[in-house]
Amino acid sequence: MTLIGALAALVVAISIGTTFWWMLHPPDSFVERRAKEAVSELERMVGSIIVVFTPEIASGHMMALAAKLARGERSDLLALYVIEMPYTLPPDAEMPTEERAALDELGAAETIAKSNGISIRTEILKARSTKQAVLDIAKRERANLLIVGDHREGRYVGAPLSRTIEEIAADAKCDVLIGVEGKHGTILIGEPPPGAEASDQVRER
Repeated sequence: MTLIGALAALVVAISIGTTFWWMLHPPDSFVERRAKEAVSELERMVGSIIVVFTPEIASGHMMALAAKLARGERSDLLALYVIEMPYTLPPDAEMPTEERAALDELGAAETIAKSNGISIRTEILKARSTKQAVLDIAKRERANLLIVGDHREGRYVGAPLSRTIEEIAADAKCDVLIGVEGKHGTILIGEPPPGAEASDQVRER
């Protein structure tokens, strides 16, 4: 066998081997590439999660989803209730009705988180501006994701997004997930823990 023949045989063998490797390892399709990019983006996005509640923003139906995201990504989870203080009152004035509602909402959030095996922190904050309070807490917590529900009163007039929700989404430095509950939507609420009623998890809003 001549040197040229040996080189030619080697080239043919390499070509055949490359062809077989390509057949066994075809390049990712467009869909597969997009799926991998989405998974990578989710891993980057979900690190610290804050679920936002206010007297006007109902986020209880998003708690089960937040807990599942936090569990899957081992993320820190914070349920934040903001009470917007009118300028006619001192910044630390007592607002018993709003504070009671905040305790109820955060208690329900804790129940849902625990039923999903997730630890959760809760916080009640009084502020002049709901939007600024949420953005400040997001910065303090280095949040990667804000979860916001829909506008309570907007459910009855067909406008589920309030100005505050839109401002939070527009000015946040992290991703914002807005959840609008459908008329018959219950999938995000999740199953009640053993021995408990669903109403104990998500109280009437």
